Amino acid sequence: MRQELDETGRRIVAVLLASPRASWREVGRVLGLSERTVVRRAAPLYADGTLCATAVRNPSYFPDLVPIALRIRCRPSRIRQVAQALARRSDTVWVDILGGGDEISAVFFLDGPEARNTLLLRDLPATDAVHSWTAHTLLRVFPTAFRWTAGLLSSEETARLAPAQPTARPAPLDIDNALTAALTEDGRASYTELARRAGTTALTARRRLDALVRGQVVRLATEVDLALLGVHAEALLWITAQPGALARTAENLAAHPQVRFAAATTGPANLLVAVAATDLDALYAFLVTTVGPLSGINTVDTTPLLATAKRTGLARRSAHVHR
Repeated sequence: MRQELDETGRRIVAVLLASPRASWREVGRVLGLSERTVVRRAAPLYADGTLCATAVRNPSYFPDLVPIALRIRCRPSRIRQVAQALARRSDTVWVDILGGGDEISAVFFLDGPEARNTLLLRDLPATDAVHSWTAHTLLRVFPTAFRWTAGLLSSEETARLAPAQPTARPAPLDIDNALTAALTEDGRASYTELARRAGTTALTARRRLDALVRGQVVRLATEVDLALLGVHAEALLWITAQPGALARTAENLAAHPQVRFAAATTGPANLLVAVAATDLDALYAFLVTTVGPLSGINTVDTTPLLATAKRTGLARRSAHVHR
């Protein structure tokens, strides 16, 4: 994995964050680069693992999935082992060690109520390194936050990447599970490969993938170490908003260029927001100038991220420490 990227490399990555399956030609068109330059710069980033393309299911389309976020208090001396064990689970999406060094935040997509109960009533209580936890069911995820580009693209460049208009969610087909599994392993797999995995034709795979993405059944994603893009201060905001202001607050924050994730939740806080800033001064400015003026917010618990064990369903080779 790369230790640094130059400006052109970062801007290419920004396009791929916003449009994970963009062709090399499309990336070049957005940035004013030749297709050959994009191939020469981008292909090695996937080859060495600096970039990883994947897909994440939308739990609201899969009624058997139970999406929850946990704040897990642990013994500091065992916290990395617990984080790594959680990252190895197939049902975790995000696993981060929070700034105090004794707490983990993890997002799970659990396979039904029985799996949820097993986690909360058996697995966590049986782990002697775990002291306590709070559970937050994700009620609604606000998708605008997923088009985060680290502020590396101009408004005109971002507009060229405007996604196709969402459509109604398609009725399930037998090939959906195979397509989703293939995309999770490689979000940029060719349509020929997707067709092979799903037992269909490349044309059908292309049309079905388009329907699944536009219907927000699955979300395509590009994963990268954000420090390579100049992000050195990440934090989770656990916000308590008045019920009448919850949707407005979530939509306002989800549209902000520093917000990577926003979801309404159950639990002690009812809104979870992930913020990516260049440094602590930028994080402070976000809290003061963006969150501060919003009416209807009662409390904000800001928890910096210390290290990352898993992102977008992909385990890190080693937990990256945020500076």
